[in-house]
Amino acid sequence: MKILSVTPIRTGPGELARRQDRYRRLAPPGVECVLEEIGPDAPSQLATAHDITASTDSVTAALAMAPDDGFTFRMPDCVLDPGVPVTPDGADVPNIGMLRLCAAHLVATGRPFGAVTRNRAIGEALADRIEEYGYGPWFAGVTVLDLDLDAVADSGRWNEAVRGALDGFAERGVRAVINGCSAVDTDTPHTVRLVDPAALALRLLAAGGPA
Repeated sequence: MKILSVTPIRTGPGELARRQDRYRRLAPPGVECVLEEIGPDAPSQLATAHDITASTDSVTAALAMAPDDGFTFRMPDCVLDPGVPVTPDGADVPNIGMLRLCAAHLVATGRPFGAVTRNRAIGEALADRIEEYGYGPWFAGVTVLDLDLDAVADSGRWNEAVRGALDGFAERGVRAVINGCSAVDTDTPHTVRLVDPAALALRLLAAGGPA
């Protein structure tokens, strides 16, 4: 199985290499994920609703222009699923979303789930996506971590901020929370399960086999 992924923001060679190495570590046997950087018109970060719209437009265009090259799926490197249709579009190489894969899996457990995001703009966009997919009744909401972009590559900072958010979800009886960034290495022991969306999506795709 070969998956094409595109970053939602301009990253630069160092960050692109870090994210590609992360996919190599996460990919189950038989799964290859090829990560490409988005074009120069994309924003440098997702800080506002305008950034998110611009990122979605850039990712959608990049995926539409990408050659097949033996790919089984195209999956954006973003938990907001930019360029992923809500209904089938009949594409030979489907655009699939890690948020939809993870949310559907958690909904299937019959229990509510929440999410954490770096900032409010991403949190609002993620909540909107959950509603678009029809999973609102199972969604326990978003806790915003108020972190800057540098925290994405700093797993220590990210995971320290997440602990308090997970405590809050635990008090509400929520036992699973989606980490609202696909590029963070999560390592936060807690009674609440912090779901790495990229890792879970790749495992689910590997379990399902080629489509």
